[in-house]
Amino acid sequence: MATEVRPYGSWTSPISAEMLTSQATRMVDAWLTEDNALYWIEVRSQEGGRFAVMRLREGEKEPMQVTPAPYSVRTRVHEYGGSPLAIVGETLFFSNYGDHRIYRQRPGEDPQPITAPAKMRYADPIWDSERDRLIAIREDHTTSDIQAVNALVAIDPEAGGTGQVLVQGYDFYLYPRLSQDGRRLAWICWNHPNMPWDGTELWVADVTPEGDVVNAVQVAGGPEESVIQPAWSPEGDLYCVSDRTGWWNLYRVTDGGLEAITDQAVEYGQPNWQIGTMNYAFYGEQILAFYGDKGYDHLVLINPKTRQLAAIDLPYTVMGQICANRYRAVFFAGSPTEPWALVSLDPGTGSTTVIKASSRPLLDVEDISIPEAIEFPTERGRTAHAFFYPPKNHRFAAPEGEKPPLLVFSHGGPTGQTEALYGLGMQYWTTRGFAVVDVNYGGSTGYGREYRNRLYDSWGLLDVEDCTNVALYLAEEGRVDINRLAIRGGSAGGYTTLACLTFRDVFHVGASYFGVSDIGALARETHKFESRYMDKLVGPWPEAESTYQARSPVFHAEKLTSPVIFFQGLDDKVVLPNQAELMVESLRERGIPVAYLPFEGEGHGFVRAENVIRAQEAELYFYAQIMGIDLTERIEPVAIHNWPQR
Repeated sequence: MATEVRPYGSWTSPISAEMLTSQATRMVDAWLTEDNALYWIEVRSQEGGRFAVMRLREGEKEPMQVTPAPYSVRTRVHEYGGSPLAIVGETLFFSNYGDHRIYRQRPGEDPQPITAPAKMRYADPIWDSERDRLIAIREDHTTSDIQAVNALVAIDPEAGGTGQVLVQGYDFYLYPRLSQDGRRLAWICWNHPNMPWDGTELWVADVTPEGDVVNAVQVAGGPEESVIQPAWSPEGDLYCVSDRTGWWNLYRVTDGGLEAITDQAVEYGQPNWQIGTMNYAFYGEQILAFYGDKGYDHLVLINPKTRQLAAIDLPYTVMGQICANRYRAVFFAGSPTEPWALVSLDPGTGSTTVIKASSRPLLDVEDISIPEAIEFPTERGRTAHAFFYPPKNHRFAAPEGEKPPLLVFSHGGPTGQTEALYGLGMQYWTTRGFAVVDVNYGGSTGYGREYRNRLYDSWGLLDVEDCTNVALYLAEEGRVDINRLAIRGGSAGGYTTLACLTFRDVFHVGASYFGVSDIGALARETHKFESRYMDKLVGPWPEAESTYQARSPVFHAEKLTSPVIFFQGLDDKVVLPNQAELMVESLRERGIPVAYLPFEGEGHGFVRAENVIRAQEAELYFYAQIMGIDLTERIEPVAIHNWPQR
């Protein structure tokens, strides 16, 4: 097929907005049993987002759904949840999202509740086989959501109730882990104002034959050390991941403290936004672990006695949530050309089998824009990180000398990370002739503690600097059109988007998806897990109220002079609609081109397919109008105030 010459941004794409809402299966968490059965959780979008447990036994070709409707195996502990299931033989114990109770499901039977109806939430249950009980994290919301009380509790499946408290006193708990003989319990805990990537503690205690937890001692961690992911080896040794050197590395707990198993400038850990995340697993006497290095993940087999690492070459750049038994390992993985998938690995041979992919590749390889990891100069003599996606569509070429418009993606979090993973959302733009840069601004994870800590006291400053400087860097390199720079983001990424447009004169257009315009609102009204998050990013509330106002776009709307399109759920309880509406009204009154698309029934993040489609197409339409791009596809027009639409 001959290449057609057409301006950037106007190329005909093989990806429609409808395709972004279909063809995908979201998968979270995975477990391997000793008899080599594999369990995982799939999100049933056609059933209102129900989380269903799937099982694939050894020798079976097709998985079966284990948990029936309407049960949804999901927890809201720390709001973000994670690890809602324990497997004992073929009996499941799980947290049900509908009522937050723990249920037991025996083979061939319907699930039955084993905890009482109460304002309690449970997560990360483990089975105590010596005492026939569960040990789990419990979050007590009896008083209020923001004053929830967290503890480790024991749950007798035959007794009912809400659990017997074993360990309490800290604001948060993670990773209750019993030794193989049931005599020792390890856990992670921390207090406000820290987040789990700031500073945590690892404790170990004895467990009496009667089940009491006694003689507890802190063995690692502190207010400025993030220790995570404790696990007992088959030999009875306790391991963990700590960032005491500035990077999350793997350690063994000894009587003298922590003994380093790895000592690299890479990340064997990741932030615990969700409960139960693991980067390593025991395979016989060895350890399988993956680490992140400058945005890419790598898998290694570690001999903990000699500390020697053997790399396992795999065609994946992103990995997550590994588990293993004596037969194999299972984890999630993907790459720029391979969708996120549940993968089985034979560590002996290095061979892999895809158990299930989240979607099938819908693009020809020749149309996939492969991201390039870039480092670019930013303020104070530093460099920052991003992935650059050039325009890519084998059917089209741009006129000679033309440079593409650039979309800067600002991720949420803000303590998050963007990764080099296949996704139609990114390729939607690149196949139309847009360049995209996905920014891991200072404060992002994956680049060590110093990089992560850059955002302390600097949210709304440093992220703004990095997102503007990457656009200027790419323009100076001659890779994008300096006169067509756009920025977009959602939630915290929407805040960075609005701050860039308000406080910097670099971007010509932007898109805010339920973006925060008043960061003080996050400090005043949020859930317990994040209620002190702003202390380190901005300052303590209300002492630093003037700082919050200085960095909140809503109080400086008169400085925003670039066209913006706003997308907002009218049922959003995190970012209230008035945060967008005040900005919209200011732009309207001052004659700045602005569009506003509110969606009834949507909260913080859009889930209805028709709204996702409308928002995606409206964003494209808005850019085309502002940038002077002639679209060849038919899109329902968007009402743009103060703009003579063509």
